[in-house]
Amino acid sequence: MNAHPVVIVGAGLAGLSCAVHLHEAGVPVEVYEASDGVGGRVRSDRTDGFILDRGFQVALTAYPELQRQLDTAALDFRAFEPGALVWRNGKGSVVADPFRRPSQIVSTTIAPIGNPLDKAKVAWLRAKLRRGDPARLLEGTDVTTSAALIHAGFSPTIIDRFFRPLAGGIQLDPQLADSRRVFDITFRMLADGDAVVPASGMQAIPDQLAARLPTGTVRLGAPVASASATSVRLAHGNEIEASAVVVATDGPTASNMLGIAPVASKTVGCVYFGADAAPTDSKCIVLDGSGAGPVLNAAVMSNIASSYAPPGRHLIAAALPGRTDDDIERLARRQLRHWWGEQVDAWDHLATYRIPHGQPRQSPPFDPKQPVHLEDGRFVCGDHRDTASIQGALFSGRRCAEAVISSRTTEEPS
Repeated sequence: MNAHPVVIVGAGLAGLSCAVHLHEAGVPVEVYEASDGVGGRVRSDRTDGFILDRGFQVALTAYPELQRQLDTAALDFRAFEPGALVWRNGKGSVVADPFRRPSQIVSTTIAPIGNPLDKAKVAWLRAKLRRGDPARLLEGTDVTTSAALIHAGFSPTIIDRFFRPLAGGIQLDPQLADSRRVFDITFRMLADGDAVVPASGMQAIPDQLAARLPTGTVRLGAPVASASATSVRLAHGNEIEASAVVVATDGPTASNMLGIAPVASKTVGCVYFGADAAPTDSKCIVLDGSGAGPVLNAAVMSNIASSYAPPGRHLIAAALPGRTDDDIERLARRQLRHWWGEQVDAWDHLATYRIPHGQPRQSPPFDPKQPVHLEDGRFVCGDHRDTASIQGALFSGRRCAEAVISSRTTEEPS
């Protein structure tokens, strides 16, 4: 058997998942990460007592790989209320999941997001998507999310005031141009479980995975310049021999390094504000029901987890899918002033994140489970090989590890 370790390029969720599964199967592994920490796009910073996730992010407890690969109790998840607070014309309307919050049926019924038939169709869609194995939702005829919602009979009003900011925020798809398969599975996960954040920030997820690896396995500040099937060359020139090489970077980087098909990016901006008073006591995601944008959704993160802000302070996150330009802090503040008045002028601007690759675009026809073992012998994993989600990254990492192990077994002499 080849005595060299499996070398993984990238310590995001996919790379860490792959590394953990290889290590626990007894396979030596080394991980090389270009940045100063683990997590890839799932990172958090701490500023003046605030926890700032790098972009507004949530985990969904219904993700099978989240439950399979992580100690969820140790992550101390804090949950959003199921549903949303749709902000329009200076007021918020609660749109709850009536099956989980029956006390809010009346407020949901009168919410100005669509006609009564629209709301009945939301219940019908929820019931339809919850039937059977979730994996079946990734099969069948595929069209854009917009086309699927129109075909289902939803009015332009509910599409613009509810589905567009909801999917636009979670899937970074304000045009609803991505695959209906991805929307369907996301909507199913929202119905089956909770949207949550760890009490100590999203960074806790990759940190927990990395803690399962032996000390020294992950080499930070070690960018890889090139990768073959049996070695990688670091940017400073050293060559590392390997029994197998796994490229676990984001999609565009993997495309450049491996020569695989280009991976299109969905961009996102996120602006964080600190305030002495919360503009709402809601634990819901706040959706832009006006269609004005560019903020599609926002959240008072300190309502969800008080640990996200220092005592006596509140943290507000505003997400702007598709916007990374220089003036997004000004645009976000102006829009939130229309929502919550002059108090917004006194908020402290804590940070702005401009993320050129927030998620891979997954246009129809979308084919999940892309190959992780390439014809030239190299391996690849990441959310661009499965669904653009934490679930997709973790699942991709696990099945890539299984492919590496299978190839080693095949190559062993009988």
